[in-house]
Amino acid sequence: MIRRIPFQIKEIHDILRNAGFDCYVVGGAVRNLVLGTPPKDWDLASNAQPDHVMKLFRKVIPTGVLHGTVTVLYKGLHVEMTTFRIDGSYSDSRRPDSVEYTSSLLEDLKRRDLTINSMALNIETGEIIDPHDGRGDCKRKLVRAIGIPEERFDEDGLRILRALRFAGRLGFSIEPSTFAAMKSRAKNLLGISAERIRMELEGILESEKPSVSFQGMAETGVLRLILPELDACRGVEQRELHLFDVFTHSILACDAAPARDQGLRLAALLHDIGKPPVRGEGEDGLPRFHGHESESARLAWNILQRLKFPSAVIKRVSHLIAQHMFSYDSTWSDAAVRRFIIRVGRENLEDLFTLRTADAQGMRNLPADARGLEELRQRVSSVLSREEALSLKDLKVSGDDIKKTLVLPPGPAVGKILGFLFESILEDPALNEREKLLHIAKNFYTTRLQTGAEKI
Repeated sequence: MIRRIPFQIKEIHDILRNAGFDCYVVGGAVRNLVLGTPPKDWDLASNAQPDHVMKLFRKVIPTGVLHGTVTVLYKGLHVEMTTFRIDGSYSDSRRPDSVEYTSSLLEDLKRRDLTINSMALNIETGEIIDPHDGRGDCKRKLVRAIGIPEERFDEDGLRILRALRFAGRLGFSIEPSTFAAMKSRAKNLLGISAERIRMELEGILESEKPSVSFQGMAETGVLRLILPELDACRGVEQRELHLFDVFTHSILACDAAPARDQGLRLAALLHDIGKPPVRGEGEDGLPRFHGHESESARLAWNILQRLKFPSAVIKRVSHLIAQHMFSYDSTWSDAAVRRFIIRVGRENLEDLFTLRTADAQGMRNLPADARGLEELRQRVSSVLSREEALSLKDLKVSGDDIKKTLVLPPGPAVGKILGFLFESILEDPALNEREKLLHIAKNFYTTRLQTGAEKI
């Protein structure tokens, strides 16, 4: 186990030890080492206080110095180091009102959230210090709160969401008394900032099967507090092709989207949340969800804004959701394919195809039949390879050309003519030549605009 520790961690440890301080690896890195998976981050705990650490190392960022935490930048590695501490009361269910430094590692481990996160590694001996049987819970594949679960979740409500994230990411079950406390204390999440909740959701979306955590959120009542629009999808049955209700379909589609792309996973998760508000019944008695893609895009925009996601993510996810109900068949003309490309945006095409595949897989939790999409993908590729005009800027004439040729002042008539020319070349790309376009422009202006047949 010690052989898997980066040399930077060993050197930081030695520097602290030579200065008379203790130093241990703590947190997720120890959990990962116990589970046999490579740690992503390395956290250290020491009885050295922040001012001592800042004197010992050249590059130190005071990331949370009021709570005893600094980040040491050492030979290319960012290491979070926290002084052994005892937390005071948590009056806001978010953070301790005060902290007290201690010389005891065991006191420091006692303040943590879950047993699997409360182990420490002695870097010199390789010994695992494990006062709460975290190793046992790793073997049992169990998420369990330290001590009295209700007290842990009263201290920081976000720990409920963290427990669900770990259960989903590690494939662990949640210990019954911990689960019961999560249900009874779910309301504590109402006091947590949107940014902190978003970070936990991002962690959930990175797991192999986010559906496990979302199902746990539904069962504990967490979902209706932080994603009520998704919670409203529970029990909403669908048409024959769908084996599951809207909620289960959505979280399975999320599983099917690529884990490396958080935006696509969000789009898959939220693509049908507009179904409950628009639900109707057809003459056959089966449910209908007319226009649900527009309502889903609107709700997704609101949700992602509420959770403080970056604007680029909000725009991308909402756009993909709004476009996900396209219905392709072989009778589409080339002009229809060109309009599809323009509507979706060439930069979003592969993302939309991936979303549709995830959507299809979530219908019955089986691999999707991608033959229809493959035909559309080939036709799109063919259009793009021909470098046909797909925007106004690709026209072989400009607004200035129109004004000069038709002797028109600047105004809406010029834009109307350019729009007509663009529609013309979508139908027949061969028309995209300067002289042909100016001829069409003259005819359109004299026969449609001047006569009033076409309103400006």
